[in-house]
Amino acid sequence: MTQLNMAKDTIFLRDLEIDATIGVYEWEKRIRQKVCINLEMAADIAPAAASHSIDDTLDYKAVAKRIVQFVEASHYELIESLIEKVAAMLIQEFNIPWLRITISKPRAVRGARDVGITIERGKRNS
Repeated sequence: MTQLNMAKDTIFLRDLEIDATIGVYEWEKRIRQKVCINLEMAADIAPAAASHSIDDTLDYKAVAKRIVQFVEASHYELIESLIEKVAAMLIQEFNIPWLRITISKPRAVRGARDVGITIERGKRNS
């Protein structure tokens, strides 16, 4: 893969739905609830555009599969904990210099479509 520290482009993943064990209440710890993940990641797409090789870019399918694997295997009480762990895992395993991630729990609050958290981690080159 190319050096991602020169990344000015953004690869995104939207509305990735995963069944997770998450929540502070006892009943939440016994069931799986849907979480929705939106992700933006800094990348340099120029080398892949020139080579036509997936080896020269950030493989968003591999990223999505790893997120699903991680979230499905996790057991967190708070979205705050889950989002920090997912962000750290992605930065470390995929050498991502910057990301913005949102994790929400659809219909977790009566009267609201969803509730969640957005964080940014790393440094984005301008």
